[in-house]
Amino acid sequence: LCLTWLCCPVAEKTGKVLGEFCRCYKEQFGVALFNSVRYEIEGTGGPQAQLLHRKVPLEDHVIYSGNIFQYIEENKKWRNRFCVVPHNYGLVLYENKLAYERELPPRVLVNSAGYKILTSVEQYLELVNNSLPGVTTKSGHSPILKCPTDFPLILWHPYARHYYFCVMTGKEQDKWRAVFQDCVRHCNNGISEDSRVEAPAFTDAIRMYRQSKEQYGTWDMLCGNETQVLSNLVMEELLPELRSTIGPRLKGKAPERQRTWIQVSDAVYRMVYELAKAQYDAAVARCEQERPQLESTIRTDMDQIITSKEHLASKIRAFVLPKAEVCVRNHVQPYISSILEALMAPTSQGFAEVREVFFKEVTDMNMNVVNEGGLEKLVEYMEKLSHLAFHPVKMQSCYEKMDQLKLEGLQQRFDVSSTSVFKQRAQIHMRQQMDDAVYTFETLLHQELGKLQGRDDLCKSIQRILERVLKKFDYDSSTVRKKFFREALLQITIPFLLKKLAPTCKGELAKFQELIFEDFASFILVENTYEEVVLQSVMKDIMQAVKEAAVQRKHNLYRDSMVMHNSDPNLHLLGEGVAIDWSEEYSGQPEAERRRRAKQVVSVIQDDEGTLPYGAEALLQPGSPEPREAEEAHPGVPPSPPDAVKEIREALAQESLGAEQRLMNGTAAPPSPRADVPAEAKVPHVTAAPPGAQSPPAACHQRGDNETGEQGERSPPQPRGTTESGEGVQTEF
Repeated sequence: LCLTWLCCPVAEKTGKVLGEFCRCYKEQFGVALFNSVRYEIEGTGGPQAQLLHRKVPLEDHVIYSGNIFQYIEENKKWRNRFCVVPHNYGLVLYENKLAYERELPPRVLVNSAGYKILTSVEQYLELVNNSLPGVTTKSGHSPILKCPTDFPLILWHPYARHYYFCVMTGKEQDKWRAVFQDCVRHCNNGISEDSRVEAPAFTDAIRMYRQSKEQYGTWDMLCGNETQVLSNLVMEELLPELRSTIGPRLKGKAPERQRTWIQVSDAVYRMVYELAKAQYDAAVARCEQERPQLESTIRTDMDQIITSKEHLASKIRAFVLPKAEVCVRNHVQPYISSILEALMAPTSQGFAEVREVFFKEVTDMNMNVVNEGGLEKLVEYMEKLSHLAFHPVKMQSCYEKMDQLKLEGLQQRFDVSSTSVFKQRAQIHMRQQMDDAVYTFETLLHQELGKLQGRDDLCKSIQRILERVLKKFDYDSSTVRKKFFREALLQITIPFLLKKLAPTCKGELAKFQELIFEDFASFILVENTYEEVVLQSVMKDIMQAVKEAAVQRKHNLYRDSMVMHNSDPNLHLLGEGVAIDWSEEYSGQPEAERRRRAKQVVSVIQDDEGTLPYGAEALLQPGSPEPREAEEAHPGVPPSPPDAVKEIREALAQESLGAEQRLMNGTAAPPSPRADVPAEAKVPHVTAAPPGAQSPPAACHQRGDNETGEQGERSPPQPRGTTESGEGVQTEF
């Protein structure tokens, strides 16, 4: 009823916001296209990376898989699910492991962009209470969520549906938290950086639109793919109106009103998502249709466009620069060194930890290869090492260093809403540097193997190659960090300057429009040129601060003039070859065994513990009894975690025995739809989904550059007969 009543107002508001955005996007598309063509013609200098870059890091790999308890809101029960995290970092939840192996449709598929990972019910309840002001659960009343164990994992989103999980031990909680955070980090970075036109046009249009509403500074919800970001943009404006309209009309006790509000918000978000996708796709199609003509004009009149733009910039510079320089001198310059130091310490510690983890893994491998059997063991260890960068648990110590990033008073002064943007960006750089180091190491080692005579030679070669790669890592790490520091300083200071200068400068910009020739109006915008002038006013100070830090060798930064000696001119040619398959080349296995291995779903994380704390693998079959809630057993009494855990264990033991009997008799039936499954989970044809939306099962086997939910080729997963003990394991690796 709410949605029927809200449909027209939501569509009207969404259409208005998207209409303004699409106008901004069309303007920015022409500017981005001009910049792209100019870059292609003129090129740019800069230090060349010393490490190799892997083209397709995780093709056909599974990051993590295992059993986890999920709270089903429809029947208010906790059910055991088999969760698979494929190479595109979507969370895919199956009825059980058997359903996954038989390629049955998943129950739920979650795109985690924009979500926060919470590890306590108290944190979650605080966010829920804040989302609907005036509605708080009174003391003694049942809260919106009860967790049967002390180790919850909650995926919270400001607009979309929430997901509730729990595990049995703190160690499991830490693992799953690391995995979920990796998923969020990857999905948040959903706008492809390979595009030199569409991506810059989109992000610039978002920024211009928000600045037109006087919203400057970093934005936490610039996460996910383009449609998700647009949906967040609409919801940011729509939610306050929705809250004031719907909030007073909600009935029932506080937990019930909160639950209804979350459902309404999620339903509106889905509606907005569909509208945003349709309008954005149409805007992109129109721009692409005009692209050949625009590109032809750019290539023909490149010199005239550049001359016209420089003339405009000189006029704007004469008007703006004196005011901007005063503002920089008084409000920005005194704080640049403080911001830089706050950024440098945790970031450099994180990269140092990446170096240490890589060094330790290779050194341990070297020792084990020497002690355990030469080339055969090397193959086994190299298969594990090749995906070290995507091991959420081993990389967690590197990522955690960024948690120390605090801008303190600077955050309020420069209107930085959150440091999460900078943390996630640095963490993505860390993962990339780790993978580059690993790929360079395995490429050099693979080249050397044919020349080795024995185990001692192998040991010396590994050590020598490790030292070469570490030198390259130090150089590339310095380059990447300096670029990150410059970009972060600009992200912090430029919005602040634009906001400060807006009252005196922005209103006067319209008079400069007449300086642009009509034929070039698609490629030169006054607003963009104005921002470039403001950027130039502070860029010199930022470059100087980073340069001084490098000259003083702070945090192991290198000077820009530093050049690597004994560089490998032919190394990058090696990286262009076919990807190395260690097991196929060196394992000595028969062809049939290699083919069998190739069909398996390869997992990245290797487990050292394995067994469930309750002693049996939980494969919930259709029709099996639900774990009883403590509330049913003791009406009116809050459930105690030990009792709830006991109930779960008893139910799982019965279900496990039943599952084994069915498997032995060959009568295990495929899962059938039940009332505890959201209706949208059964829809197989959705091509794209907002965070939390249900999508087709093919998503877990597509390439990593597709968003969760797109159709793709699927290779059948095979039962893994070699990794489970007789008791069963909690996580399959």
